[in-house]
Amino acid sequence: MSRFRDATPLFARRISPTLKLGLFLALSLALLFADHQTTVLKPVRAAYATMLRPLEWVAEWPSELSSVGSYFASRSTLAEENERLQKEHLLLMARVQRLAALESENMRIRALLQSSKRLSEEVLIAEIQETSNDPYRHYLRLNKGSLDGIYEGQPLIDAHGILGQVTAVSMLGSEAIMITDADHSIPVEINRNGLRTIAQGQGSDRLRLPYLPINADVKEGDLIVSSGLGGRYPPGYPVGVVSEVRRYPGEEFLEIYATPEAHIQHGREVLLVKQPPKISSSVAQSQERAP
Repeated sequence: MSRFRDATPLFARRISPTLKLGLFLALSLALLFADHQTTVLKPVRAAYATMLRPLEWVAEWPSELSSVGSYFASRSTLAEENERLQKEHLLLMARVQRLAALESENMRIRALLQSSKRLSEEVLIAEIQETSNDPYRHYLRLNKGSLDGIYEGQPLIDAHGILGQVTAVSMLGSEAIMITDADHSIPVEINRNGLRTIAQGQGSDRLRLPYLPINADVKEGDLIVSSGLGGRYPPGYPVGVVSEVRRYPGEEFLEIYATPEAHIQHGREVLLVKQPPKISSSVAQSQERAP
């Protein structure tokens, strides 16, 4: 009995590893051939792909999470960079505007200096600090005073014509009346024929030339220049251009208006002509006030 119990059954013999490898290789080759040449295994392959898809998602989670983190980090960096660039843009635009203002100011100063070459007198550039709020009172406040050699009655000009004269002086500043003020008058002459008259301010943007007879030779477009009478303003400097000539039947005098040559409402710099007063202030004011 023990002899039969110790005997190894015929079908219980193990398959060798080499044979197993050969069988699996043959099976693999057969499956590859069948998958390549036929469509029999396509449903099986699709089913396995569907079954394995959750595993692929789980395997891809770390990289997806890393991509999401990189996205938010990049977005935050881009937002900060965009904000920085916007601030730099605003700063550069402000600098460009300032440069444009400086360029315009430089051009105005060059024009003033160029106009000063036509004068034999010494000139001084002053800056306008304030203008009067009254529409009928045309006054300027300047940043130059007696310490700079400014005196009452000193004429003001710009790059285009006579602007006014100084009326009050302190140590560090001064006040000037403009030729368009209703209380200002200046002796002038028509440049074309030398006809003398005065130009009175109207409290607006024009001048009036009174007391010229009805037969006076005055035309629209005539240039009006300072006559130099009274010694306050330099002679021959532009004051205005005749803009309107009215002749009324039966009237003794013409009604004439002119537009100032100086840019009354523009610019921040003026020229102060340094010429000593040739007559006393009281005499000069009486001669240059409207009758």
